[in-house]
Amino acid sequence: MCRQSVTVCLIKQPSRQQRELPDRAARLDALPAPRGRRGRRHTLTSVPLTAACAVLAGARSYLAIGQWARHAPQDTLARLGFRSRGPLGVRRPASPSTLRRVLVLVCPGGLADLLGHAPAGAQAVAVDGKSVRGSRTDAAPAAHLLSAVAAGRTVSQLRVPDKTNEITAFAALLAPFELAGIVVTADALHTQREHAKWLVEVKKAHYLLVVKGNQPKLHAAIKALPWKAVTARRYDRERGHGRRETRSVRTLTVTVTVTGLGLDFPHVVQAVKILRHRTEARTGRVTRQTVYAITDMTAREASPQLIGRLARSQWGIEAVHHVRDTTFAEDASKIPTGHGPENMATLRNLAINTLRDAGCRSIAAGLRKVSYTPFTRPLELLGLP
Repeated sequence: MCRQSVTVCLIKQPSRQQRELPDRAARLDALPAPRGRRGRRHTLTSVPLTAACAVLAGARSYLAIGQWARHAPQDTLARLGFRSRGPLGVRRPASPSTLRRVLVLVCPGGLADLLGHAPAGAQAVAVDGKSVRGSRTDAAPAAHLLSAVAAGRTVSQLRVPDKTNEITAFAALLAPFELAGIVVTADALHTQREHAKWLVEVKKAHYLLVVKGNQPKLHAAIKALPWKAVTARRYDRERGHGRRETRSVRTLTVTVTVTGLGLDFPHVVQAVKILRHRTEARTGRVTRQTVYAITDMTAREASPQLIGRLARSQWGIEAVHHVRDTTFAEDASKIPTGHGPENMATLRNLAINTLRDAGCRSIAAGLRKVSYTPFTRPLELLGLP
């Protein structure tokens, strides 16, 4: 069954072969049609492809997507899959109401999987959630989306059901993907015994999980470890974004058979202590933060240097969310109905993934460059023939 969380589709979720097809139009053929056959003028595939190209050209709303489609030339509409009609063979795009209706109804789990970035070959996959604040209504809370990101590219996302939290969606988000040998990183909310067992025993993956006060006994036990005697350390310094930061990473093996130390958590092998000193360049203000984490990797598999990089990859997921907020104005987007919030977020993720694959360091600059040729460059970036 489809793993989308708000309503259940009685269909199979996309297979690995469908998710990894090089042709995005062929991938989208796996989506179930949310509309009846009667009166349907356009293929389902052409609608999300149109929306994806419009978002890459800078569209932020249903109205903007409709305007992009209305002004698209005939050759662009042909590449998007719109049929020619009438004696003159004129191609007409989907109307704004049709575009909106399909994006509200189409399966969000399937769309996110089919348009996401495959995690194959990645060193780590970071998991974190984000609320789409503009989708809040008087009757319903804002849509909360749990995402998986690898190397700055979104793998997939799921909407967390209302009246619950991210914990319930963790396994469903990662279940379709091959994670053997990949390190899954997550914040303290997901430092759950069942998550650790599932990752190691079922998915054959590794984990690096932050430990905070929501696990008081585990947090106290890690904090009480003999950190001053640890010799396995790594120091990193960097400048950027108006601040200087120094990070110290210490790791300690905590298996009883090796050191006599032990932590009550499934498959844990090493404990981690990360100390961050940050100095604001303008004000000179200094802040200090200590973060504890645990992993199932041995000291030979994960040195303090590697642990530091993996921790940075977890913090890097916030950069993707930041781009969606600032460059795409996601939190200001008033799209509250149906699957609209999560499907529009998926299109923004696709735009970020595509621009990063094209070598754009700045997503805002990449969007501006695409907007100079809005009816050709998006199709080239998406690989549409």
